Amino acid sequence: MERVYNDPDVGEVILRKGRGRKRITLRVSPHSGVTVSMPWFVPYKTGLDLFLKKKDWALETIEHQKNKLIDQPAPTPSEIETMRKEAKRVLPVRLAELARIYSFEYNQVRIKNNVSNWGSCSRKGNINLNLNLMRVPEDLRDYVMLHELCHLRHPNHGPDFHALLESLCPGHRAKEKELRKYRLF
Repeated sequence: MERVYNDPDVGEVILRKGRGRKRITLRVSPHSGVTVSMPWFVPYKTGLDLFLKKKDWALETIEHQKNKLIDQPAPTPSEIETMRKEAKRVLPVRLAELARIYSFEYNQVRIKNNVSNWGSCSRKGNINLNLNLMRVPEDLRDYVMLHELCHLRHPNHGPDFHALLESLCPGHRAKEKELRKYRLF
């Protein structure tokens, strides 16, 4: 369930309720804008009040994110299709190569056009990669693929996961930070 509040300074603020939510959260994303998520039983007014209380923080965060992102226009539908074909040709081959080099075994790989993540790994050993990886430098693509491969052994972001990723991709935290400069569309 959603409602939209149009703020004169921020624009659209999505007030979203969900049954699985346990607390109220305010998020600012360069991709999805400002969102207040809350448990289903919390009144929308409570979520709106939280936003209004934190509005200055939201405006600062929006400005900060604008300054950090690499300026890239959103791809057209035609460009997305071209990128999808290229991603299907390049990414599975590179993933298989990295898996072979570092002795990982995965089930399937899929190429998707997600707006919220660069990649994911399921408990069944399936890896999803974002076709937008074609817009980032190769070393960042490799970082994302190694990140997902490491999840095959450590399905979390705990110390063992980071130790493994660091051993395969030295300086991985800097790569993670650099990747944040690229916008998902």
